[in-house]
Amino acid sequence: MAIEGADIVKAAAFIGAGLAMGFGAIGPGVGEGFAAGKACEAIGKKPEEAGLLTRTMLVGQAVSESTGIYSLVIALLLLFVV
Repeated sequence: MAIEGADIVKAAAFIGAGLAMGFGAIGPGVGEGFAAGKACEAIGKKPEEAGLLTRTMLVGQAVSESTGIYSLVIALLLLFVV
């Protein structure tokens, strides 16, 4: 059983997909956690502004999550197209 070029490419695609999701999930995870923590601090200081702070936090988290979605798209392309 010999390892051919197509097998190496497939293995590299699987490894690349795993790395893309692994590293691609770190940024959004840290960013969303930081945003949620700061929003909780702000709500603790000014509870009357909770609605505005929550909306602003959710918009910020959605923007932060977009990089995670991009890495998911890249991982799916590597898995199913390559």
